Amino acid sequence: MTAKRDYYEVLGVGKDASADEIKKAFRRKAVELHPDKAGGDEEKFKEVNEAYEVLKDAQKRQRYDQFGHAGVGGASGGGNPFEGFGGFGGAQGQNINFDFGDLGLGDIFGSFFGGGPQQRGPRQARGRDVEARVDISFEDAVFGTEAKLELNLDDTCEHCKGSTVEPGHELKTCDECNGSGQIVMATKTIFGNIQQAAICPTCKGSGKVPEKVCTVCHGKGTKAKKQKIDLKIPAGIDDGATIRLREHGEAVANGPKGDLYVNIRVKPHKKFTREGDLILSEEHIDMVNAALGTEINVDTVDGKVKMKVPAGTQSGADFKLSNHGVPHLRGSTRGAHIVTVVVDTPTKLSKQQKELLENFHTTPKKRGLF
Repeated sequence: MTAKRDYYEVLGVGKDASADEIKKAFRRKAVELHPDKAGGDEEKFKEVNEAYEVLKDAQKRQRYDQFGHAGVGGASGGGNPFEGFGGFGGAQGQNINFDFGDLGLGDIFGSFFGGGPQQRGPRQARGRDVEARVDISFEDAVFGTEAKLELNLDDTCEHCKGSTVEPGHELKTCDECNGSGQIVMATKTIFGNIQQAAICPTCKGSGKVPEKVCTVCHGKGTKAKKQKIDLKIPAGIDDGATIRLREHGEAVANGPKGDLYVNIRVKPHKKFTREGDLILSEEHIDMVNAALGTEINVDTVDGKVKMKVPAGTQSGADFKLSNHGVPHLRGSTRGAHIVTVVVDTPTKLSKQQKELLENFHTTPKKRGLF
C-alpha cells in the first residue's frame, strides 16, 4: 500500500502555516484539481480535501504534528477503510454496504457502492427487499459481535415449494397471453389508438399458470413466517454502516428472495469517542503530578493500561497508546488510543497550601527547574 503524503506537502504550505494560509492554500488547490474542471484530478482532489479536513481542525492538527497520520485515524499500512467515501449517507458518510452473502463475512468490500435496496430487470420475479436495524455497544463495534434478528417475512410455501401449484399437478400455458407473458392493450389518445405491451395480469409475465392452485398458500407461493437470523457483525464496523444479506428478504413465487439490509447503530460511550480507527478519551491529573510526573491507569477498550506522564506535562497534551484503538477492516492491525491529559487547578486551598504556593512563586527560579 502506498504511504500517505505529508498533509502540509499536499497543500503546499509549511508546518508553521496559519489557519488562514491553510484555508487559502486549500481553496487554490481545490479549484485547480476539481474533477469537474478540465485538467482536474479526482484522486488528488480527494487527497487535498483529506489534508484540509485535518489541518483546519486545531486538535486534529496538534495530533497530526505529534503522531503523524496515526494520530488522525489514517496510519499507512492499515488506515481507515472508509476514508474518501463521503457522500453515501449514514453517519459521517459511512452508510457502506457490507455484502455478507451467506451470513458469513464474505467479500466485505465487494459491494461498497451498493448503498441500498436495488431493483432488478422489470420482468424478473424477485422478492421484496427488507430493512432492519440493530443497536450495538461501542465495544461490540470495536471487537465485533453477533446479533439475533426475528422478522415476520413472507417465506417460500413449504407445501408447494413456491411453485403455486398443488402437489401432483403441473403448470400449464396461460390462456390469457398464450404463454407470451404479455398482452397488448389499446389506448385511445388525441393522436388515435396506441397499442402498448403490458405484463399479463393472470400469469404475472411467466406465461404459465397452475392447473390447480396450492391449497395452503392459495397460489401465492409464499406464507408469512417468523424467521430467526444470526447476523455476524465484523470488528471495526462504524455507526451507520449497512450489512446486506443476499436473499434473506421476502420470498416470491417462482423467483429469488429479496435482500435483507441491516442498518448498524452504535450507542455512544460515556467516556470514549471515535475518529476513524482512533479512540479518544481524557484523563485528569492534579497540577503537582503534572509538574513532578506520575504514572496513571488509563481506561481503554482492552481494560486498564498504565501510562507514564512525564514531568512538566501541560494541560491538553496528547499521549498515544498504540494498538488500543479500532481494528482495521482491511487488515489485522488496530488504530491507536489517544489520551488527552487535563491538568486540574485546585479551587479551594488551605492556608498552608496557599503559603507553599506563594513561597514557590517568589522563590528565584533556577535554570532547568520548572
